[in-house]
Amino acid sequence: MVYTVTFNPSLDYIVAVDDFKLGKTNRTVSESMLPGGKGLNVSIVLSDFGIDNTAVFFSAGFVGKEIKGIIEHYGIKTNIIDIPEGNSRINFKLSSIDGTEINGMGPNIPDDKLEELYEIVDGFVDGDTVILAGSIPKTLPDTIYSDILQRVAGKDIKVIVDATGELLTNVLKYKPFLIKPNNFELQDLFGVELKTRESVIPYAIELQKMGAVNVLVSLAEDGAVLLAENGKIYSAPAPQGEVINAVGAGDSMVAAFIAASMEKPGDYEYAFKMGLAAGSASAFSVNLATKEEVVKIYKTI
Repeated sequence: MVYTVTFNPSLDYIVAVDDFKLGKTNRTVSESMLPGGKGLNVSIVLSDFGIDNTAVFFSAGFVGKEIKGIIEHYGIKTNIIDIPEGNSRINFKLSSIDGTEINGMGPNIPDDKLEELYEIVDGFVDGDTVILAGSIPKTLPDTIYSDILQRVAGKDIKVIVDATGELLTNVLKYKPFLIKPNNFELQDLFGVELKTRESVIPYAIELQKMGAVNVLVSLAEDGAVLLAENGKIYSAPAPQGEVINAVGAGDSMVAAFIAASMEKPGDYEYAFKMGLAAGSASAFSVNLATKEEVVKIYKTI
């Protein structure tokens, strides 16, 4: 089974406003409401690729119930830890001004609910694939990612990690199958400025030396770089197209890479190109990419 674990899921309210004016009443010209949180985005794209998967996440209040309903509408299995107080996040994203968003905090996670998560993790078995992705609520320990990898360390489980800062570096000693930082996250980790695909390669190599099996670095419109476990480096610019909504593009890249790796194990060129195509397909769409859209763009790479 493939599991995605989302520590801080959200309901993303995405709107566009013509001629936005600060301090004035603005009216939307388009709007959509989608489930959010990196792991849930990965689950949705995996499902469209025909990959059976289970979404594990915390759920609080009426927002959590709405997220659950939408995810299950996609036909995705869920294993939900219900939080008795507060609400899951609502994230407000202004798509007409690229990168402008206000993200909610998420609910407090009591210790007994964290133990429920650990019980789910302890049930993972040999052959499973686990994707840990996204931010964590402030009440969870900052070792949560590495704690989970420690619990599954003795099993034959592929772990994919999409996180930032110490959440990422703390797991490297457990040799995750794939990590997917972007160039800005690499800049923060190593205190450097990285603007080109070539410039990220030495730092991908360093992360591999630290334990990551495969390192996939996304650079938005500049494309992506993969340092594969066989030592080969794959690099390509992003396909051409109009960026409509970049939310979830990186998550789509992770999902398609995983799906391609399951379809053709060890064919990292194929997985890399499918991941790059998926990231672009999502960026060129209001919603997350479908397999049909991904395959269409894949043929142009």
